[in-house]
Amino acid sequence: MAVPVAFFALFFAYPVTAIVGRGLKAGGDWQFGRIGDVLARPDILDVLWFTAWQALASTALTLLIALPGAYVFARFDFPGKQLLRAVVTVPFVLPTVVVGTAFLALLGRGGLLDELWGVRLDTTVWAILLAHVFFNYAVVVRTVGGLWSQLDPRQEEAARVLGAGRFAAFRRVTLPALGPAVAAAALMVFLFTFTSFGVVQILGGPAYSTLEVEIYRQTAQLLDLPTAAVLTLVQFAAVGAILAVHAATVRRRERALKLVDPAQTSRRPRGAGQWALLGGVLLTALLLILMPLGVLVERSFDVAAGSGGYGLGYYRALQSAGSGGSSTFLVPPLEAVGNSLRYALVATLIALVVGGLAAAALTRRAGRLVRGFDALLMLPLGVSAVTVGFGFLITLDEPPLDLRTSWILVPLAQALVGVPFVVRTMLPVLRAVDDRLREAAAVLGASPLRAWREVDLPLVRRAVLVAAGFAFAVSLGEFGATVFIARPDNPTLPVAVARLLGRSGELNYGQAMALSTILMLVCAVSLLLLERIRTDRSGEF
Repeated sequence: MAVPVAFFALFFAYPVTAIVGRGLKAGGDWQFGRIGDVLARPDILDVLWFTAWQALASTALTLLIALPGAYVFARFDFPGKQLLRAVVTVPFVLPTVVVGTAFLALLGRGGLLDELWGVRLDTTVWAILLAHVFFNYAVVVRTVGGLWSQLDPRQEEAARVLGAGRFAAFRRVTLPALGPAVAAAALMVFLFTFTSFGVVQILGGPAYSTLEVEIYRQTAQLLDLPTAAVLTLVQFAAVGAILAVHAATVRRRERALKLVDPAQTSRRPRGAGQWALLGGVLLTALLLILMPLGVLVERSFDVAAGSGGYGLGYYRALQSAGSGGSSTFLVPPLEAVGNSLRYALVATLIALVVGGLAAAALTRRAGRLVRGFDALLMLPLGVSAVTVGFGFLITLDEPPLDLRTSWILVPLAQALVGVPFVVRTMLPVLRAVDDRLREAAAVLGASPLRAWREVDLPLVRRAVLVAAGFAFAVSLGEFGATVFIARPDNPTLPVAVARLLGRSGELNYGQAMALSTILMLVCAVSLLLLERIRTDRSGEF
């Protein structure tokens, strides 16, 4: 456990603590009165209110739309089911910048709705809510549907034999069993939308600001570190509470149920009602998931700005810096593809080492301290990535850790987001390994390292590959911290897309669409490969 603890202490706790300290210290003394001053400001109260209510609204809307999909994937067997499962999961591994760009192409100025009916939803809260549903649909389908598929349907059938109606049987038998999974999914959706950054920044415009967006504005644009520090503490407290409740719901789900093989619970739809439900879910997937991505791809080839002329002009423009008189980049934007792939590979390796060691330690130890460390590993998913990125700049700038000008800074920040996915993927598999196998290897004279290589590794090899895939995808799309620390001559794909969208002109807009399409394809291919190698369908990512 020493390596994971040291990694998180040095590259997470230290930068976050440093940035908070700079904001709340004056003359060497803590100024805690600043907390009350900042939280009493009307503009900050508006940010807190919007952050909370949009997260609640996004969570409710996601549950409303995704729960029928969870049922369909759990109980129905139909052609193309595994492919559709992979398709609805693609948005979850997409960078938020790509999600924002896709909905901008659908709902924004010159978008599909604007061209057909003159309707624009960008800079409205509806664009933000729909993008959040798009992004988090898979969280509900995977978490709730994964458990639903393992619930024995004979329990509900027995209740109906005893006289209960269909709804009453569901409410009294199935719903209580699903409750912890629904709560866990809702909490994760709330967490992701509460800390939303890229989607709100691209689609919300200056009228809407979440805590994460406001931390970025106060830090990068206004250089107001006291306000940024207070908002970071507020977000940290909220995320900590959400994760604590989520951990409790997960433990309750694991302990309370007897599960069956999912293959025993799915069957072909029967009757008009079930076929209609399947058709509704397919239509939802088409409109909510495939349409934004399809419009994004279409706009990347639309070199004649809606007049029907298509070509590779925007993709060719990515090969030269300053295309069309623009000085957005010091290097050709296409170099961001190679930069992102190199950074993501290194970040994946770091995340596998740190996350693998953490998962192994959590498997072999128990107690309240270990559970606390397990929860702490999830914090990078919710704590402000903007704070981490800026903290890197002000802390890792002196020997022996003078990394501010080093390329390794970006993979380190990306690995912080990848580690939780590695731990969550590998931990259930490692816990399923029978300790008696390790003990038998030790009795036969194997060292701990050889026992791990001969016993654990063959059993968890697929889990390692799945963990690597998720770490690679989320590292590829990391934006909040990378926007601070990526060098101008070595931009990543999300940073390059954001810079292009920040510039006016059709060429910059088209190049942003082209780069987003490339990034989407890389993430989608990674996800489809994961679906081919993963075997655990328990619903955990």
